[in-house]
Amino acid sequence: MSNTVAIVDDHNLFAKSLQNLVNSFEEFEVSGLYKNGQELVEFFGANRPKPDIVLLDIKMPVMDGPSTMAWLKENYPDQKVLALTMEDDEETIFRMVKLGCRGYLLKDIDPDEFRYALKQVIYEGYYYTDAVSEAIENQGKAKPFENLSAREVEFLSLACTEMTYKQVAAKMNLSPKTIDGYRESLFNKLNVRSRIGLVLFAIKHKIYLL
Repeated sequence: MSNTVAIVDDHNLFAKSLQNLVNSFEEFEVSGLYKNGQELVEFFGANRPKPDIVLLDIKMPVMDGPSTMAWLKENYPDQKVLALTMEDDEETIFRMVKLGCRGYLLKDIDPDEFRYALKQVIYEGYYYTDAVSEAIENQGKAKPFENLSAREVEFLSLACTEMTYKQVAAKMNLSPKTIDGYRESLFNKLNVRSRIGLVLFAIKHKIYLL
C-alpha cells in the first residue's frame, strides 16, 4: 500500500510536476493538491483520511507555510510535514523545525534524494539536511552584530555608500571625531581592519543590501 502525500503549493505548474514525480515512486502517491494552507485546513476539517506526509511550501497567499505549520502543531501535532521551498535562510528553517516540521528541502533537490527524504520521514520520522542542522546550531549562537548600537548600525550602513567619513558625520549630525570613534569601535567589535572589511561584513549580514 502506498504512502499518501498532500502537496501544498500555490504554483500550479510546479505542484503538478511534483505530483507526477511523487506518483512515479512506487512507495508513494499524491492524495491531494492544495494552493495554500487554508485549503489544507479546510480539508483536515472535513474529517477525511489524513495524508501520511504533507509537502509544504513557505511563501503562499492566504495562509503561508509557517502559519499552516503552527495550525498543524496545535491541532494535529503528529502529522508528518516536509517543507519544500526556495527559502533557504536560517531563521525560516529554524522556525519551521521549531514548529514541528520533520525536514526542510529546497526545490532544486535531486529526485533521488527527495525520494530518500520521503522514505526517511515515513520510517525514521525525520530527515534533516546539513543546512537544517547548521541552522539549529547557529540559532543558539549570538549574532555577531547583536551588540551593536542603533547608531553604530546606522554608521555601518552609511559607510557602505560612496560618502566620505566627513559626509557621514554631517549626515548623522555628529562630529568627525565621534565618527572616528564609531569606526574604531566597529573595527574592534567586528574584528575588521578597514572600511572594506566593514562593507563586506554589512553585506554578508544583510545590514546593507546591494
